[in-house]
Amino acid sequence: MPIEFSGVFPIVATPYNADESLDLDSLDRLIRFLARLGVDGVTILGVLGEANRMLDHEREQVIRTTIAAAGGLPVVVGTSHPGTRATRELSLLAHELGAAAVMITPSREPVPDDGRIFDYFQRVAEALPLPIVVQDHPASTQVFMGIPLLARLATEIPQVACIKEEGVPTPVRIEALRRATAKRRLPILTGLGALYGIFDLRSGSDGFMTGFAFPEVLQALVRLAREGRWPEAAALYRRFLPLIVFEQQPGVAVRKELLRHRGLIAHSQVRHPGASLAPGAARQLESLLKETLPGVDLTQPLVAY
Repeated sequence: MPIEFSGVFPIVATPYNADESLDLDSLDRLIRFLARLGVDGVTILGVLGEANRMLDHEREQVIRTTIAAAGGLPVVVGTSHPGTRATRELSLLAHELGAAAVMITPSREPVPDDGRIFDYFQRVAEALPLPIVVQDHPASTQVFMGIPLLARLATEIPQVACIKEEGVPTPVRIEALRRATAKRRLPILTGLGALYGIFDLRSGSDGFMTGFAFPEVLQALVRLAREGRWPEAAALYRRFLPLIVFEQQPGVAVRKELLRHRGLIAHSQVRHPGASLAPGAARQLESLLKETLPGVDLTQPLVAY
């Protein structure tokens, strides 16, 4: 069955033990919890997944564990690599292991070249029988893809099935993409921890593909937006905005600590040279959780509204 890129696709953190080895038990628990929430799919080996700090055999372990735990829930696998051939081979591996789609972003080159970026996606697509999510995330890649390039990818490469738009200002770019791809209504999901979530939805986003530790909130935002209940959606967004902003700090430490608070991962360990959460930030997070969700059992699915 073709995957529908609409709703909420959490970006999944890769859990590590205190010695930085893979914690596959925590990964299994995390994926099963997300499936229990009824999310529309999960995405692994993205920026939050620390894929750039992972060995090849570890990638395979993460994919296998996720697909087994997902129980049929669509799994999108990040397969980006600076080399085109390596991206293609990683994408084919994801396909062989049962992925529903891959997520790919280009790498920075000494001389920026839109034509070479297009060629990168096209060469991967030619060898791949899976849908491709084009991730536009200049904050991590330092690659700035203009609207004409994204529109060309969307209209000329059939395997491109979704754009994950994280280039700011996201609401403006979503509207521009909608106009530029009017002949092929391509799904657009947004990320950035849902930092601009209500504005993205108002601008035509189909949902979220991001790592916010409370995907229940994002699910509720999407439902309210679909029903046209914008005042309620805005109120929900405002309620959780301090937590969204705090979590959006550079790195993955805050999100991992939140997942630990939720009982989904055993450790909030970040692989070196990434840093785990500083004690002062951990105290601030504790205070923020008490203010935002007083008396709530974080280990259980959250009733967002």
